[in-house]
Amino acid sequence: PLSYKIKKYFLGIPLNRHSLSSQRLDKKNAFGVLSSDCISSSAYGGEQILVALIPAFGLAAFAIFPPMIGIILLMLVVITFMYKDVIATYTLSGSAYLVSRENFGRVVSQVAAVELMFGYIITVAIQSAAGVAALLSTFPEINQYKVQITIIIVVVLTFVNLRGVKEAGVFFVLPSYLFLGTMFTVFIFGLYRYFSGTLPVYSQNEEGLVPIGQAQGLLTVAAMLLILKAFASGSASLAGLEAISDSVPLFKSPEHVNAKKVLILMSLALGGLIIGIAWLAKETQAIPHTDGTPTVISLVAKAALGDGVMGGILYLLTQLGTMLILFAGANTCYTAFPNMVNIVAHDGFLPKRLTSRGHRLAFSNGILFIAVTASVLVIASKASITALAAIYALSVFIGFMITGLGMAKKSYRENSHAKMLLHLVSGFIATITVVILSLAKFFDGTWLVVIGTPILVMVLNRVNKRYREEQKALTLNTGGEGNTNITRHDV
Repeated sequence: PLSYKIKKYFLGIPLNRHSLSSQRLDKKNAFGVLSSDCISSSAYGGEQILVALIPAFGLAAFAIFPPMIGIILLMLVVITFMYKDVIATYTLSGSAYLVSRENFGRVVSQVAAVELMFGYIITVAIQSAAGVAALLSTFPEINQYKVQITIIIVVVLTFVNLRGVKEAGVFFVLPSYLFLGTMFTVFIFGLYRYFSGTLPVYSQNEEGLVPIGQAQGLLTVAAMLLILKAFASGSASLAGLEAISDSVPLFKSPEHVNAKKVLILMSLALGGLIIGIAWLAKETQAIPHTDGTPTVISLVAKAALGDGVMGGILYLLTQLGTMLILFAGANTCYTAFPNMVNIVAHDGFLPKRLTSRGHRLAFSNGILFIAVTASVLVIASKASITALAAIYALSVFIGFMITGLGMAKKSYRENSHAKMLLHLVSGFIATITVVILSLAKFFDGTWLVVIGTPILVMVLNRVNKRYREEQKALTLNTGGEGNTNITRHDV
C-alpha cells in the first residue's frame, strides 16, 4: 500500500527479527547514545543553583555554591556504585521498575513505572529546550522562536529514532565526544587565564540578570529553606544516571560487563564537567539571566576562551557541542523509554501495542508516545528550563529512592551487609532529596508529580484489571459441566 511505500522511503528498508542482534551497541556507540542525557545535565544543573541562590544571597551565593556542588558530587559517587550493583544483579534490565517489582511488589513497582515515564518524557522536553537555549545564546535575535525551534528538534529526534536504535546511536556519537573535548579545552584555557591573572570577572550591572539580593545570615529558617530549594534545583545535575541500567539489553555481549564500564566512564565525565563549570562560574561570577540566555555555560566559555580569533572559533565549537549534547541527551530517552514501557506493557499495566516492534525493529509506538507528550510539555512550559527542572529532578530521585531501598532489601535477604549499607545510604540520600523537592518546589511544578503519580498508578492498575478480565474470559474451561460434546463441525 501507499502508506507502506511512504514509510519505506523515509525510514529505509525494513528490518526483521533475525537482524536484531546487529542493532546492539558497542561501548563507544553506547556511550554516545546512553550517557549524553547524564553528562549534558552539567550544562544547566549548576546554573539552576545560582538562579535560586543569587536573588536570596546576592554575590555571597558564590561562597555557598562550592559546598553545594561538593554534596552533589558525593551523591554522584554513591548513586553510581548503587547502579553498578543494579546492573550486575539485574543483567537483562535494571530499571527501578524491575527492582521494585521483585522487592516491594505490585503497588510500588507501578509508582516506579510512573516516575520513570515522567522522568523520560520531561527529559526530552528539558534537554531539547536547553539545547535550543545554547543556540539562542549564540544567536539571540531568534529568541522569539524558542518554542517552535524546540518542537522542531523533538520532531527530528523522533524521525531519527524511528529509523532504528543503531542508526540513532551512530548519529549521536559525535556530539558526546565533541562536547567533552570542547569543555575540557575551556577548562584548560580557564586554568591558564586564572594563573596568569587574565580571567575576567563579569559585571553585575548588565541588563537582564536575575535580581541580585543582599547577603544574609545562613542560620535563619528562611535562609535554610532557600538553600534547600537551591539544592533541589541543582540535583537535576544527576538526572540520567539510570539510563544505562534501564538499557542493558541494547549492549553487545557480555551486556552487563559493557554496561558497567560505560556507567563508570559516564560518571567520571559528569563529575569532571560539574567541577569545571562550577569553578569557572565562581571565579568569573557568571550570573544567570532571567530569560535563560545567554546560559552560564556560555558565559564561562566566553570568559575562558577570550575574544581573539582562536577564542571565537573555539567558543562557537563549544556552543555547538553544548547544543548537540543536549539534543543527544533528549535522544537517550527515545532509547530507554520504549524499552522500559515495553517491560511494563508485557506485565499488563500498559497497552500491549507498546510491546510491538516497528519497521526498523524499534518500539515505534513508545517513540511516538514520548514525542507527543514531550511536545505538550514544551508548549505548556514555553520551553522554560527552570519550570521543568524541578519536576524532572523529583521524578528521577523517586526512581533513585525506590532502587536504593529495593536493592538494600535484596542485599539484606542475601546477607550482603556491605552492599546493604551502600544501598541504604543511596536510598536515604534520595529520600531526603525527594522530600526537599516535594516541599520546596511544590508550587514551582513538582505538584504535577506529587498529585499526578497516584492518579496514573490507578490508571495503570485499571488497565491491568481489564487485561486480567479479558484473560479470564478467554481461558478455556477444560473440565466440569460446562463441556459440550460436539459431534458435527461446520467448516
